Amino acid sequence: MAGFAKSNSSTPGGSHGKKINYTAIVQSAKFKQLMATKRSFIIPMCIFFFTFYYVLPIMTSYSKVLNTPAIGSITWAWIYAFAQFIMTWALCMIYSSKAASFDKISDEIIEENKGGK
Repeated sequence: MAGFAKSNSSTPGGSHGKKINYTAIVQSAKFKQLMATKRSFIIPMCIFFFTFYYVLPIMTSYSKVLNTPAIGSITWAWIYAFAQFIMTWALCMIYSSKAASFDKISDEIIEENKGGK
């Protein structure tokens, strides 16, 4: 994918002078599959992230649940806050592994349209 963008950045038709039909690419079944796959992954992950992220300030502001000690003098609020770091790293790793499949589909789309179809 990166190589494709680089090779087409200097000339509008790519390095071979062939014109790329972006409208046909966007309307292709493969591109629609890529967008649907990305959407089905990203939207639930974003909902989960924002929910997990905003629960901490809401729970600490309007509830006393997280103010109770969990381990010694460490409260559940600190454990929850630390869990947000773990959640962020986990989501990054999950996205990185999933992005490889997105790139694979993108490369297939590029290969199908290299001939100027």
